[in-house]
Amino acid sequence: MASLPSLAISGTPHKLDADVRKLSPASVPLEKRLSYQRSPPTAEGSWEASLQPLDAREALALLREGTGVESAFYVPLLQQCIETGSLPDAQVIHAHIIKTGTHEETFVSTSLVDVYMKCGAPDHARKLFDTLPRRNVVTWTALITGYIRNSEPANAILVFVRLLESGCYPTNYTLGAVLSACCALYSIELGRQVHGYMVKYGIESETSMGNSLCSLYSKCRSLDSSVKAFRRIPNKNVISWTTIISASGDNGDTELGLSLFADMLLEDVVPNEYTLTSALSLCCMVQDLSLGKQIHSFCIKFGCESQLPVKNSIMYLYLKCEEIDEARRLFNEMDTVSLITWNAMIAGHSQMMNLAKDDMTAHRSGFEALKVFQKLNRSGKKPDLYSFSSILTVCSGLLAIEQGEQIHAQTIKSGYLSDVVVSSALVNMYNKCGCIDDATKAFAEMSTRTLISWTCMLTGYSQHGRSKEAIQLFEDMRLVGVRPNQITFVGVLSACSHAGMVDEAEYYFNMMKNEYGIKPVMDHYACMVDMFVRQGRLEDAFAFVKKMDFEPNEIIWSILIAGCRSHGNVDLGFYAAERLLELKPKGIETYMLLLNMYISAERWQDVSRVRKLMKDENIGSIRDRSWISIKDKVYFFRANDRSHRQSSEMYALLESLLQKATSLGHVPYKSVELSDKEDEENSVGSAAATHHSERLAIAFGLINMTEGTTIRVVKNITMCRDCHNSVKFFSILTKREIILRDSKRLHRFRDGRCSCGDFGALLL
Repeated sequence: MASLPSLAISGTPHKLDADVRKLSPASVPLEKRLSYQRSPPTAEGSWEASLQPLDAREALALLREGTGVESAFYVPLLQQCIETGSLPDAQVIHAHIIKTGTHEETFVSTSLVDVYMKCGAPDHARKLFDTLPRRNVVTWTALITGYIRNSEPANAILVFVRLLESGCYPTNYTLGAVLSACCALYSIELGRQVHGYMVKYGIESETSMGNSLCSLYSKCRSLDSSVKAFRRIPNKNVISWTTIISASGDNGDTELGLSLFADMLLEDVVPNEYTLTSALSLCCMVQDLSLGKQIHSFCIKFGCESQLPVKNSIMYLYLKCEEIDEARRLFNEMDTVSLITWNAMIAGHSQMMNLAKDDMTAHRSGFEALKVFQKLNRSGKKPDLYSFSSILTVCSGLLAIEQGEQIHAQTIKSGYLSDVVVSSALVNMYNKCGCIDDATKAFAEMSTRTLISWTCMLTGYSQHGRSKEAIQLFEDMRLVGVRPNQITFVGVLSACSHAGMVDEAEYYFNMMKNEYGIKPVMDHYACMVDMFVRQGRLEDAFAFVKKMDFEPNEIIWSILIAGCRSHGNVDLGFYAAERLLELKPKGIETYMLLLNMYISAERWQDVSRVRKLMKDENIGSIRDRSWISIKDKVYFFRANDRSHRQSSEMYALLESLLQKATSLGHVPYKSVELSDKEDEENSVGSAAATHHSERLAIAFGLINMTEGTTIRVVKNITMCRDCHNSVKFFSILTKREIILRDSKRLHRFRDGRCSCGDFGALLL
């Protein structure tokens, strides 16, 4: 409990504060004596008056039976209940208020409603409110704001309706609270009705009301309405500008947000730390380091640079713009490193994994995030749900299952595993690392599940070739009332595609459109086309493409070309190739697909045409890279890489495995592809590289990892058909599970089968 500082008194009298003029008990008013206690005199004759607040029960016990008490006496006691969150003390005071008869005073009863709400007892507050003989607008407002505080915005709206029906007029503060309830409900319809009420009574133009309206429309994803509300504020303050700048970022219009920030400066409005953090966030979104540095200068100019939120935003900006050294310098210079700062460093490195220009940089960022998380654990601070969710996402990207399992144990110990954000990230981590059984267990143990949780698990089943489990989970999700979204249906349709369940796919495709009103996007069409291609129904695949609401993209045509090659329909393949070339694709793997098809058909004129287009579009040479993590170290490999000290062992092992695989029926498939040499111009070889990077990474893992350990490899491009087929045989010969994630999907090889449902037959 908070206490006043001790006052050492000896010798001549000292003046105390205005509340306690003299130290004689008889001279102190009853209310003051009830509110404070003192320590006894010291042995030397001087004494210390240590004034400390009495708790509610002690204060009330000092009152004599029948003593008259003014209502103001209860104010500090009720405030103590709010500060300590003590509902039992509030109830004791309530009983005493009734006993002394002061409960009939509106001021006291309103204070009690407020206290019950702030102590987390809305039922007590409502029961008291309903028994009050008199209520003023402050009483109504206390109940409304209390419901919002206790995450019951719907009840707040109902109370507001009753307020209007009672003939009481709301204040600006009341209306601001009601708009907050509309925000919490994401109800733009209710918000517009409240807005209409404000227009009717001419208070829309008041600055605080305009700010609230601006925030409401932003939260409800109506940026245009938010901007209009902002424009109608005649006297805009820094809160007004900050609200609309933040709203622009929240709704994805960074250009508008930065333009408004410039307008604000031209209006000579001095930004505060919240304005500057919002502007820095906009720079992060567009990765505009130059502008970000200018705003950094503004932070220094306005004296906000030392503010922790501003420092965090600046540091995060440098991280996202890959200015690692500068971000680390800011981090190391911080006198106080809050948990928010640690989380910003972890999340920043996690974001850099997705934004990195090459795979080595991405993995370097991921391992840096793991190091920061380790330092956080050693700092004495405890990670929170944001720390855990970010670092689990990093583990997903790195296929770092060992670290992921350690973090899983830490979430259990800390109690954060019960949080739905953390548990969903854990399910995703196990899915991405190829541990579908562990993901299933983590999902089953979740106490609460969101749409993200269900979709993550469903997608995991689909990627691991467990189509029946995916569809059953989808039906379970619908049964408990969770509404699927676009991504959920991508997972369902992908599961149907893997299993060749054409009727079911068409059923769910129509359900998506008709029952849930979800307009199909390219990913949904790609799943359907992939399904027809897998079944060899090429005519149906092309017919389905013609019924699309928009033009097919590079992915759709690539699937069709691969299917035509696999099933020997050359004419349809050439037709699809022509449509693909019209799009001038940017993906180098797409050009490999086209070159392989044209060269195998000996259409040399088309080969020249593709090569010319590659040159015109500045398509670089392919860089085949794979990597494997062993004991916290990452080992990178290129195609035909002989730079490793164990190269001779690796190549010997691969030759042995391929020889045995051939005896089991493996037929090597040779393709034509681009050179892997970084210093060469685009070139076409006559045969595939002897050993692509993933084979070398797998061989390295087989040599250096204990027998029976799962091999996990990441590859920066799509596996070729020959490597896919050969790794299936490797899984039989070594009796190992081999998990490989390429640029397109996850491949889990076990006992000669792949979880992709032999999607490898459609590869390059």
